Amino acid sequence: MVGQPKFKTLHISGNSMVKTVKKSFHTGTVKKTIKINASKVKVWKKISNIVGLPSWLVDVEKTVYLSKKKKNVGAVRLITFSDGNKIEEHIVAWKDGEYFTYIATEGLPLRAYVATISMKVLSKNLVELTWQSYLNSKKMSETEFLDFIVFLGSFYEASLENLKTILEK
Repeated sequence: MVGQPKFKTLHISGNSMVKTVKKSFHTGTVKKTIKINASKVKVWKKISNIVGLPSWLVDVEKTVYLSKKKKNVGAVRLITFSDGNKIEEHIVAWKDGEYFTYIATEGLPLRAYVATISMKVLSKNLVELTWQSYLNSKKMSETEFLDFIVFLGSFYEASLENLKTILEK
């Protein structure tokens, strides 16, 4: 479900046709889940290290704390990607061993981005990890927004696959 319908208009001036795409705000969600053959403790230890992202998140060069707090609500991190883009994120909800929720405040083409990484124990050494987000774009075309949603979904999938590979060693 994406925000508003696509608006394309053709303006005819002289002999040329100019295609104009209406830019607007769009809302969407991304959700990816993976099963990892590892203990709850091992999985939680890895994902709850909120600056440990370079070891499993795709294209992350470094992550640093911007807060004195290292875990739980109020912890803030700055993620630097290999292309130089930086995203600031704030932890807004935290339940040890189960989930944490964060918001991005800078660095994305969005007005709102809220994501949760949660774990569900399926058996002693099998955990289901879910990464889901809600987003609302800055003004862009529907095509630009859909491309961003596809990119984000691929980013989540590749990162979760990396995490699975690391944790199942």
